Amino acid sequence: GKSRALIEGWLTQESTHKLFKLAGIAEDVMQSAKKRGFKAVGLGLDVSLTLNSITKKSTSHNVVAVLPGTKRADEYLIYSAHWDHFGIGEAIKGDSIYNGAEDNASGTAGLLTLAEAFSKLKTKPERSVMFLSVTSEEQGLLGSEYYGTHPLVPLKQTVADINMDVLNNFSRTKDLVVVGYGQSEMDDYAKRAAAKQGRIITPEPDPSGGWYYRSDHFNFAKVGVPSLYPESGIDAIGHGEAWGKAKAADYTKNRYHSPFDEYDAKTWVFSGMVEDVRFLFDVGTTLANESVFPKWKTGSEFKAIREKYRSSK
Repeated sequence: GKSRALIEGWLTQESTHKLFKLAGIAEDVMQSAKKRGFKAVGLGLDVSLTLNSITKKSTSHNVVAVLPGTKRADEYLIYSAHWDHFGIGEAIKGDSIYNGAEDNASGTAGLLTLAEAFSKLKTKPERSVMFLSVTSEEQGLLGSEYYGTHPLVPLKQTVADINMDVLNNFSRTKDLVVVGYGQSEMDDYAKRAAAKQGRIITPEPDPSGGWYYRSDHFNFAKVGVPSLYPESGIDAIGHGEAWGKAKAADYTKNRYHSPFDEYDAKTWVFSGMVEDVRFLFDVGTTLANESVFPKWKTGSEFKAIREKYRSSK
């Protein structure tokens, strides 16, 4: 095959439009690129780049707690959430503290809440439940990748992963979004738990964003562990779907990965978050009290990995 480009990277839409203008290329080429038979268009431009990079080494840690099972303690259900964010970074409007209140203090709070709820059950689960708070998600899913390649318990005995990354802080919703919907039987558990709350499961509205490959559940999927990554629903009760989409878009545009991802007592509404965590608890208690190992669905790229080590002695 042909050699890869010397430099690869991402361009914002704004920069792409500027590039097309410089090259004299019509912007509708982006639509043409989606059609069968499209051929690459040369830009006819040269670029000179100077990159200054700084390499720093640091040590960080995953944090784990385990509630032992009562009957099948050697089988593990995992709840995961990353605890890291960006710390101190480039100042924007005079603020250089990247708090990460939604991304992902909310998911970490959900993880701790679930751990407390499981610990207070009068009848403890039959399977062991692991609560895994991973580091360095924002640096490339490094903490979960390390766990996937250095698991504390055999992957063969790992039932599933349920991941939390940015929980709902705006409203209860009639739906829940499952990122990567259609990959595994975890969808079926999600649908049953959602139905108990009078809600439905919907696929992610924009799979082209590659969100399935951008959070910690992906590193469990890579090693064959079926993973569930639910996100806030869109159809907000009392407000509607358009309002819910606008809320999600506002977060992505104005607070995501910026110093403005902060807790705001005036705007945060916890009712949706509570309902979503109860949903996660329902899925987990079901899995932790049965003997089934969820499977990947036909066509999933992760199916063969799971079947290989599940069939081994």
